[in-house]
Amino acid sequence: MIVQMKRQEFEILADEALLNACFKPLILEYKKRMAKQPENSSISKELFYKELTAGQKALFVFHVYYDHAIESKCEFYWWSAYFMAQPKIWSAIKTGLQYFKEEPMYLLLEETELVLKKYNCPNTLEKFAVTREDLDSTRELSESINPLHIKFNEIARLTIKRISNFIQYNHENFLKIED
Repeated sequence: MIVQMKRQEFEILADEALLNACFKPLILEYKKRMAKQPENSSISKELFYKELTAGQKALFVFHVYYDHAIESKCEFYWWSAYFMAQPKIWSAIKTGLQYFKEEPMYLLLEETELVLKKYNCPNTLEKFAVTREDLDSTRELSESINPLHIKFNEIARLTIKRISNFIQYNHENFLKIED
């Protein structure tokens, strides 16, 4: 499922635009498949994911997490907890960051995981009762999440830049360049 792009376009795309150009066709295909088979979505998700290259897998899981978590402190908290309650996905996000050699963001997720475990974040969706309002009702939790969210926002810009650089130098794992 390699994305095709003209060399001229590839060479002028800035960091986030390059990430989005590689991600957008993937997420559109993903949503199309999920709409066709809502009753077997976990099987469809796994089949879709298996078709991606290692680079696309890393980009896909990071971008999905980033798109949600960057919105606000509440979203950062909730989506981190939600993905952590799905160990395969949480592990894939961290593995993806390792693929990109993106240690600062990886370490932040490790730190976030420790805080979430301290506040008994569930490790399955069966017992998942985390709400965005938890930060309003639990001052200590909010105070623990706040510096992580601030750090996430600071690190995210650099993470995107470094992933974009990675894509530029390893584009064959993400897209096919046409002359």
